[in-house]
Amino acid sequence: MRSDDDKPTPKGELSLMVVPLPSDTNANGDVYAGWLVKQMDQAAATTAGRISHGRTATVAIDRMEFLSPLRVGSQVSCYTQLIDIGRSSMKIKVEVWTLDRNAHRPRKVTEALFVFVAIDENGRIRTVPEQNSTAKA
Repeated sequence: MRSDDDKPTPKGELSLMVVPLPSDTNANGDVYAGWLVKQMDQAAATTAGRISHGRTATVAIDRMEFLSPLRVGSQVSCYTQLIDIGRSSMKIKVEVWTLDRNAHRPRKVTEALFVFVAIDENGRIRTVPEQNSTAKA
């Protein structure tokens, strides 16, 4: 028999919560993958901006796999976690969990690793400020 401790839970901090609408679906009524990637990018960008104290740009998205479908009207939560930080770049893992209208427990939809670079007001790469030891999760 499994206990609640055996059930997976989101890792990282809640960075974005949104509900997909019928206008976010394709002709078959499924939520577009692109809509979900947009939400994930916004969540990761918020975290990258906070860490870098300024503007950032997405330079890569790595290892994305859709584990289950996303339903209209579900509560979609994006959790972010700083994985690595370089001189000017940040690797941020984004996990997406959803809570369907009639469900009692959230389920994981997807995850991906987003790579951001810090940029200045002219769009040039800049150094990420020194982080304290609690920055990495």
